[in-house]
Amino acid sequence: MGASGRIAKFFQDSQLTPLVALVAFLLGAFAVAVTPREEEPQINVTMANVFVPFPGASARDVEALIATPAEQVLAQMTGVEHVYSVSRPGMAVLTVQFKVGVPRIDALVRLYDTVNSNRDWVSPNLGIGEPIIKPKGIDDVPVVTLTLWTGDTERGAYELERVAHAAEVELKRVPGTREVQTLGGPGRSVRVLLDADRLAAHGVAALDVRNALQLANIAAPTGRLVRENREILVETGNYLESAADVKALMIGAFDGRPVFVADVAEVADGPDQPVRYVRFGIGAAGAREGLPAGTEHPAVTLQVTKKPGENAVDVADRVMQRVDELRGSVIPADVEATVTRNYGATANDKAQQLIKKLVFATLSVVLLVLVTLGWREALIVGIAVTLTLASTLFASWAWGFTLNRVSLFALIFSIGILVDDAIVVVENIHRRRSLEGKPLAEVIPLAVDEVGG
Repeated sequence: MGASGRIAKFFQDSQLTPLVALVAFLLGAFAVAVTPREEEPQINVTMANVFVPFPGASARDVEALIATPAEQVLAQMTGVEHVYSVSRPGMAVLTVQFKVGVPRIDALVRLYDTVNSNRDWVSPNLGIGEPIIKPKGIDDVPVVTLTLWTGDTERGAYELERVAHAAEVELKRVPGTREVQTLGGPGRSVRVLLDADRLAAHGVAALDVRNALQLANIAAPTGRLVRENREILVETGNYLESAADVKALMIGAFDGRPVFVADVAEVADGPDQPVRYVRFGIGAAGAREGLPAGTEHPAVTLQVTKKPGENAVDVADRVMQRVDELRGSVIPADVEATVTRNYGATANDKAQQLIKKLVFATLSVVLLVLVTLGWREALIVGIAVTLTLASTLFASWAWGFTLNRVSLFALIFSIGILVDDAIVVVENIHRRRSLEGKPLAEVIPLAVDEVGG
């Protein structure tokens, strides 16, 4: 008797077989409950952007002096699939994409080592800044995006951006979140609008105002005072925090009187010059949810990413729960927060649909065997397929895989192989028992050994 027959006989005679089957089923149920669910598989494709600042240089100079030499240097690394660059005034952006399967840590170590060991690709006297490396991966895709908009004509993108920044702090405290960013909005700035006539009247140049602003916006430790068993750290300087601080800044003296920024310029604290506009339009789908169809409103978007290995469904649910708690406080009542992407909800829905299809496929096969061979054979096939799938799901969880469309589709396709093997074995047992008339205890090992080798 071969190995297959001996294994079948061992489990047939062992009293631990029912316990092993029960444990396998429970482990599979546990894996279904705790395995992270995602819409797409965690394919390890490491990418990174390398930002190289070159202040004052034109796009053509950036391309000739930084981008082209850097592409040649970065292409020398092993495991690199693509290296391409974008040159713009004052900045070169190089994107490095590694081949599928290259470990993320190994890829980033190679990239940092290559950049730091080849800093001599340009002359240090050109004024090129320190390269900044920002890795990108599958976990940089947001699991939740919220679009903040309002129908109040008194509020614009600047006010919505302030609300979004306040909500960022609260959402970053949600367990499992990694980055929370605001897209859109002009940004805040304190603008100093110089008046040439007032500058001339006070004997002040524009360069004097610039130097005064730079010197005033500095804080640094200068020493310490020790007295009566106490130590006091002393700092000099302070950062400019508001338009009032800028207005009160003294930039020089004229005719024996101090000259302040307010004397030579208008200071405005508010939105910066916008470089992009974001609008939220409501169509027919929004009308079904009670929103005013056919309207557009200024908006900003909050995007939330998750930490590697976290369950996208759980993170998205916690974020949405926290957003509901912020309504009426951090998020004002007249500001709407519309969910424009919920990766957790879509991933959970698709995972549940595929799990239902998996169960349906298994029951269909059991029913087919019931009709053709009998209830006992159908029960054996059903138990064999169920325990095999349960063990596979537990092993998948233990190795760090997730439940996603690809893995569940693979399990559905594998049912054909599992059922084919189980039916072949059961049919052979049924055939030999009918021909030989021996008890099942004698027929099963021989029938399994005959088809299993």
